[in-house]
Amino acid sequence: MARIAGVDLPKNKRIEIGLTYIYGIGHSASKRILEKLNIDPGIKSDQLSVSEINDIRKVIDDECKVEGELRTEVSMNIKRLMDLGCYRGLRHRKSLPARGQRTSTNARTRKGPRRSAVKKRGGAKKK
Repeated sequence: MARIAGVDLPKNKRIEIGLTYIYGIGHSASKRILEKLNIDPGIKSDQLSVSEINDIRKVIDDECKVEGELRTEVSMNIKRLMDLGCYRGLRHRKSLPARGQRTSTNARTRKGPRRSAVKKRGGAKKK
C-alpha cells in the first residue's frame, strides 16, 4: 500500500484516481504529476514500484500544498475574513452561505437541520 503525504492510497484503483484521495490534489493535478514523471495513469496504485512512489512523493512535496499545510492556509484565510468583519467573514461567522446563494428555502447544509418553533397549547383546562 502506497502512503503519500500521510494518506494511504487505495489498493485497487488507478493511480490517477488514487492520488485524488490526497487533500489538495484533484483530477487535473493528478494527471499533471503523472505526465511529468512519465507514469502510466492506468496502472493500479499497488503495482507502483518503490522508486515511482518516491518520485511522486518528491514532486508533491516540491510543487503542491497538500493536507495539513493546505487545511491550515484555508482556515487562516477564513479566520482573516472573520477578523476583518467583511461581508464574507460575517457569513462564515453566522454559518450561512458566503457566495450569494438563497437562504429562504435551501442552504440546509450550512444552516443545519430545521428548528421548529415551539407551540404553546392554549385553551382552558378541563375538569
